[in-house]
Amino acid sequence: MATEEVLVDEITYPTKITTTKPLSLLGHGITDMEIHFIHVKFYSIGVYLEPEVVGHLDQFKGKSAKELEDNEEFFNALISAPMEKFIRLVVIKEIKGAQYGVQIETAVRDRLAAEDKYEEEEEEALEKVIEFFQSKYFKKLSVITYHFPANSATAEIVVSLEGKEDSKYVIENANVVEANKKWYLGGSSAVSSSTIQSLASTFSQSCPSE
Repeated sequence: MATEEVLVDEITYPTKITTTKPLSLLGHGITDMEIHFIHVKFYSIGVYLEPEVVGHLDQFKGKSAKELEDNEEFFNALISAPMEKFIRLVVIKEIKGAQYGVQIETAVRDRLAAEDKYEEEEEEALEKVIEFFQSKYFKKLSVITYHFPANSATAEIVVSLEGKEDSKYVIENANVVEANKKWYLGGSSAVSSSTIQSLASTFSQSCPSE
């Protein structure tokens, strides 16, 4: 049976994938920016979650997509739900791995510093993540995935570049892992507002009022 697909800015995302268990595409969007009045798109994002995650968000039943979008507690509950999460990025605009690494470094460090969790261990763990991306070059349609297993404080990053074997790296520092989740799933502070809007819309439809 063919897997259904969704187009995210002309990039194909399957609606279902299987990691250790089946996951569904529950949110998607892009990262973009206006540069000198030109709309530049950087990469598309697909967020895959266990469909059962809806049951962990019962307290938000009956809220509209807009209410969820503005509700930080909703996204905190989504991030902390003890279920598998998988985020797939597909590059739209070519970027050097070093540039992408700087984006991660800034986003993660600022989040952890604000929460007073940026210690020597976090700095070292973050440096290793930056080092992993340093020598890579992301052409259009290169893929970066983040896999957050259920009930685990680790995250596996996989980079797929055309004509090369996939490269993998596992983040083992719980605070750095959490900050990466928040970068993509953290409500108003997340990197992609369109992805946050999409997640809010999906859950408002999945959790209607009784």
